[in-house]
Amino acid sequence: MLPDMGRLQPQARELEEAVLGALMLEKDAYSIVSEILKPECFYEKAHEKIYAAIVDLALSQRPVDMLTVTEQLKKRGELEDVGGPFYISQLTSKVASSAHIEYHARIIAQKYLARELISFTAMIQGKAFDETLDVEDLMQEAEGKLFEISQRNVKKDVTQINPVIKDAMEMLQKAALQKEGLSGLRTGFEGLDKMTSGWQNSDLIIIAARPAMGKTAFVLSMAKNMAVNFNTPVALFSLEMSNVQLVNRLIVNVCEIPGEKIKSGRLESYEWEQMDFKIKELYDAPIFVDDTPSLSVFELRTKARRLVREHGIKCIIIDYLQLMNASGMNFGSREQEVSTISRSLKGLAKELNIPIIALSQLNRGVEARQGVEGKRPQLADLRESGAIEQDADMVCFIHRPEYYKITEDERGNSLIGLAEIIIAKHRNGAVGDVRLRFKSEFAKFMNVEEDIAVREFSSTMNGGDPMPPIPSAGADFLSQGSSNEVPF
Repeated sequence: MLPDMGRLQPQARELEEAVLGALMLEKDAYSIVSEILKPECFYEKAHEKIYAAIVDLALSQRPVDMLTVTEQLKKRGELEDVGGPFYISQLTSKVASSAHIEYHARIIAQKYLARELISFTAMIQGKAFDETLDVEDLMQEAEGKLFEISQRNVKKDVTQINPVIKDAMEMLQKAALQKEGLSGLRTGFEGLDKMTSGWQNSDLIIIAARPAMGKTAFVLSMAKNMAVNFNTPVALFSLEMSNVQLVNRLIVNVCEIPGEKIKSGRLESYEWEQMDFKIKELYDAPIFVDDTPSLSVFELRTKARRLVREHGIKCIIIDYLQLMNASGMNFGSREQEVSTISRSLKGLAKELNIPIIALSQLNRGVEARQGVEGKRPQLADLRESGAIEQDADMVCFIHRPEYYKITEDERGNSLIGLAEIIIAKHRNGAVGDVRLRFKSEFAKFMNVEEDIAVREFSSTMNGGDPMPPIPSAGADFLSQGSSNEVPF
């Protein structure tokens, strides 16, 4: 019996021997354990080398048995290190079949994870005692490393198709019950909803544009529509603006009072009344705002899980992707880091089964191109990583021709105050353009139709369209009574 003060690392030597023996006895055994075990999972160094030799053989599609493993170890110069041919022949004699190989392999993998956690916690403990280190940085590092360890253990079993068909049919029936026939979350922008059928669960949606195109204005208009009009709980992670700035933008959007006036507080009496009346819409709206600067993807994961669990969040918006980091992990370049972030966001969308909308910057390629078409953003313009384009289920661009002094389209229609939402990539549907009205003074996007009623009555004094002529009321309209009488 071991003394109480001593501790052995988690290990399963007998099971390691049994698994290696079974791998050399049965030809299909490797395919069962290949996803579960890596060479480093073995506690015994000799066992790690033997398994590495088995992996080499399997990858080059050669048979795995006692003789081929011995030969492979000889090639690697490691035969004597593991105990020679005698030790390998012993391994095969200790097991009768590979009947329980998967169960044994899972125990070995768990022992390995336990050892990893022990060394990780010891490292963190040592660093926590070091007063020269910043605790915030240490927490980031700890989170990153723990995420790495947890990912190794994420294995999802395959599912027979029947329950999946049932889920797909339920989604179809839900969509059929909605009068617009939308299967996802409504944005309030009708043209966009028709083309996308609403934002779909588990999708990663990238909304990209050059600076000053109105990315934040677009997602705020959308978040307001979703939360206020459709009562959909939305979480907004703003890495660029503080909570107060963001809410100010929302107030400008909802109350339709110019942003400069909100900043200065110089409102006319009617504007105060307008604000008091309209701001009521925002009270109790299910919008949750987080303005943590330089948010790491691991923090986001933790916060998102909590928001979904506690507040039933149905959609997450990130403003914007390039301001995120994956600290605690080492990268050779920023491009690799951005790839990790976009991959993690897609994984998070799948895990939580909600759409994640991430804003993204475009590079200057747009500015360099000439002509009307040249100013339209393209997938190649996505900044810092091609992985964003690969991981996203949908990529949308915001394009305002007016910004580039393009005021008319090829048919001579006015483009002033119009924005195009260009769906450039859509994994599960059509690509195309959707036109929206953009009101720059209120930083607000809206359906084109919504603005028509207002535009018809705008006067020429304000530079709008002239008022339509009043239709004639008929000859006998004023003939009743004297000409001095007002007919109302």
